[in-house]
Amino acid sequence: MPAGKGSERPVREEMPVEEVPSETTQLVARIEEELDLLVRNVDILERLAKSPPTGIIRLSEALHLPIHKTRYSLHLLEREGVIQPSADGAVVTEKAREYWTNLDNSLDRITELVQHLKQRASEHGARPPPGRKGY
Repeated sequence: MPAGKGSERPVREEMPVEEVPSETTQLVARIEEELDLLVRNVDILERLAKSPPTGIIRLSEALHLPIHKTRYSLHLLEREGVIQPSADGAVVTEKAREYWTNLDNSLDRITELVQHLKQRASEHGARPPPGRKGY
């Protein structure tokens, strides 16, 4: 993982196997998986920006990631146009600046949405359940 403040991946607690997740928790789990992928892509892009060009094996070892996950992230970043392959490994393109700006703006919007949802969930969690039964 890249060294520096705030660059460590948050550890997500795993749900016990015997619990059957509801549709809501399944949705949240999918969102968490996508965020994990985004974190991995950012880690890789930061590493490449610091020491290009870097091959897939060195990236995998440096970030403590399986090669298949590193390969997939490289594929996604290449498809976005923010990296390109070279004989010595992947290198960052000029489009990376635009990628970081767009990511920052997107994360601001996501943060607003999450804060709004968190507030609503807290409000509902603090309320007593309604007195009626059934639907």
